[in-house]
Amino acid sequence: MSFLLQKRALPRSVLRNLAITPLFQPLSRLWSTQSQSLKISDEVRDALESDKPVVALETTIYTHGFPYPDNIALCSRLEALVRAGGGIPATIGVLRGVARVGFEADELLELLESAGKTTTLKISRRDLAYICGLGNKNKNLNGGTTVSGTMLLAHLAGIKIFATGGLGGVHKGGQNSMDISADLTELGRTPVAVISSGCKSFLDIPRTLEYLETHGVCVGTFADGRTGNVDLPAFWTRDSGVTSPKTIFNEADAAAIIYAQSRLQIMSGLLFANPIPDEYSLSKSKMDHVMSEAVRAAEHSGISGSNNTPFVLAKIRELTDGATVKANSALVENNVIRGTRVAVELANLELNDKERFQSMKSAGVDEAPVQAFRLPQLSTKDKTSTFIRNQRQADVIVAGSLAIDTTCNYNPDREPKTQPAIPELHTSNPATITQSLGGVGQNIASALHYLGTSLQFCSAVADDASGHAAVQMLADRGISVHGVKFLRDGSRTAQYIALNDGDNELVIAMADMRILEDEKRDISVLWSPYLASSNPRWLIVDANWDSSSLKQWITLGKAAGTKIAFEPVSVGKSCRVFAIFPDLRRRLFHMADLATPNASELRAMYYYMSQYGHGESAVNIWTLFLNSLKSKERFKRAQHQLADVLETKNKFIVVDSLKLLPYFPCILTKIGSSGVLLTELLRKDDIRLTDSRARPYVFYGEGCDEMSLGTKMQSLVETLRGQNEINPDGRFYYEKDYEYLKEYAGIYMRLFPSAEIVEPAEVVSVNGVGDTFLGVLIAGLAKDNPKPMDELVMLAQRGSVMTLKSRESVSESISSLRSLI
Repeated sequence: MSFLLQKRALPRSVLRNLAITPLFQPLSRLWSTQSQSLKISDEVRDALESDKPVVALETTIYTHGFPYPDNIALCSRLEALVRAGGGIPATIGVLRGVARVGFEADELLELLESAGKTTTLKISRRDLAYICGLGNKNKNLNGGTTVSGTMLLAHLAGIKIFATGGLGGVHKGGQNSMDISADLTELGRTPVAVISSGCKSFLDIPRTLEYLETHGVCVGTFADGRTGNVDLPAFWTRDSGVTSPKTIFNEADAAAIIYAQSRLQIMSGLLFANPIPDEYSLSKSKMDHVMSEAVRAAEHSGISGSNNTPFVLAKIRELTDGATVKANSALVENNVIRGTRVAVELANLELNDKERFQSMKSAGVDEAPVQAFRLPQLSTKDKTSTFIRNQRQADVIVAGSLAIDTTCNYNPDREPKTQPAIPELHTSNPATITQSLGGVGQNIASALHYLGTSLQFCSAVADDASGHAAVQMLADRGISVHGVKFLRDGSRTAQYIALNDGDNELVIAMADMRILEDEKRDISVLWSPYLASSNPRWLIVDANWDSSSLKQWITLGKAAGTKIAFEPVSVGKSCRVFAIFPDLRRRLFHMADLATPNASELRAMYYYMSQYGHGESAVNIWTLFLNSLKSKERFKRAQHQLADVLETKNKFIVVDSLKLLPYFPCILTKIGSSGVLLTELLRKDDIRLTDSRARPYVFYGEGCDEMSLGTKMQSLVETLRGQNEINPDGRFYYEKDYEYLKEYAGIYMRLFPSAEIVEPAEVVSVNGVGDTFLGVLIAGLAKDNPKPMDELVMLAQRGSVMTLKSRESVSESISSLRSLI
């Protein structure tokens, strides 16, 4: 008996297809073949058996399109897109002479590593028997399946939807050469719906459509927000000049067509053409010229047959300076997103059908309840956008760590109550140990996600089991993983281990975040496209990056015109942001718009600036600004009153935050049970300057105009001139500081008490509490019309309390704040 039959019977979807397809009779022969030549992964098999939406993905794009290791990143991204949309990816290929529908992670990695080798073949329908037959004789070859090979194997497994990049077609002059892609023939005899971006325009598109019509293939193009008749897309361009036979207005219509085709037992395929997103579409006139040049080069070189397309594609890439490579990635991602949405709609149709015919089920079949799959909600900002645009645009970009968190909660038998709650050193201690998705950046991103904020998360993981698990968990949560990069440079995926005492207070933590600490890494190459395409309102950067990377992120954010929030992470890492700006000793420098240190991190940042920053000119100029505040005595009294409210160990916070204010115009210091201290520089147009309710917390300046602060600064000229403090463009540093400070007219200082007194017994974990605070805060600030800062701080505190009482690093219950922010 075969291994597959020993483990589990064939999926019902396979049996249904076989029962209506005489080509595959008798069944016993197919089963015997599957035991040696075809393997369906457990995940895909389970999905098919429980009627979940499954999307087939080809592998030629990885084995013959993208080089290793770039193909790993693309493969991970496409599979993650399917999962994020509510589907199950079924990557199809041949490994060691066995056709695979779905791969285990190590199997897929083995296939991708073989890309470009002579033993890795391009597998169409005609090649399947050859490669699998040799596999039966232990001549193990690998192969990436083309459109036709993928369609055939998908149909054998019972998968109805296949998303890919482009399609083969009839080559120009094909009426004489008979050079016609096997993709077209497969569409004429295999009932699988293919979502692609049409065929390349160097092919004969009118004859391609004629050929498909002859073979009974229904061809339609997604309207993608357009009205009336639309062109069949020509891969890199949205228009080909050839009108599409049918127009498909949405995914629900596409699913209905597939459903009807299946019910009618029509044994040909369906082609749904999906135009490349507008922003990636290349000019038709330019591409027509490039195509002509590439085809002429192939003819001149005598290139024909199966070698023709690879030669022409390489020539096109050369003639467009690589623009087609970027377009390739965009269109295949767009097609996978579209295909997944069609699969989800089809799963719902089939579920409704199943419910209507529930009474027809075979007696005695014990079947798990089937869940309805709901489409993710489109952003209300732009519902006519293409799907790739919905994935790419974001109100917030989070650049930070993604890690696997291990939490060890000391769990002693504390009877009598006098037994200490602190674990003993140098011995093993009883504990409750849990693992979850972690990392400061990930925690913040999750908080934003739970609150419905459009975001893009940028991070890095190693190409190891932990890295793949982390990305999968992130995708399962519904967070875009476009910006998570797999690194193959010997790095390890970040890990964080927290040891908490019996009261769930942190005793000590160990963190390996070195994957983000490569000073030679070029952040702009890896992640600047996400800033450019997203146009975010906020960029959040955590201090797990090394100093060089932090500088690059901040520089990119400033160049993009986005506001920047800095999360210091820890005492040891909080000062990295200062080490990258050598001018700090000479001038004031606006590094980020907002920072959220805890009390210890604030102290460390202040000490660093005292030792290595705050040169004499910067100190003098900032002192002038503080001295220009009206009612200086009231300001000093307010500082003393705030300090009196705080515990002795935290009295320094007021002064420290003031000293750091020029570098972070808004500082929210988290002080545990004492609450949050907001210290903020107010611009001249800030409404709080005239709001009577804010008056107790506002300390007015003299406007920092030419007649006051500017005049006083002139008195420093003689002192500073002798020090020769000149910057490269010849202006005195104090002049730049003046330009900076004259925009502000006062300081706002307010202590927000804790949102709730939490009893020790209610505290589950302190991990992620500060990250939740920042996530909720920025979710509010990123709105079109954000609420006042004071209101958002109080809401962020409420979110922090929810996480404090949760086992998760960010409590999903914060979603209840969504309507309030």
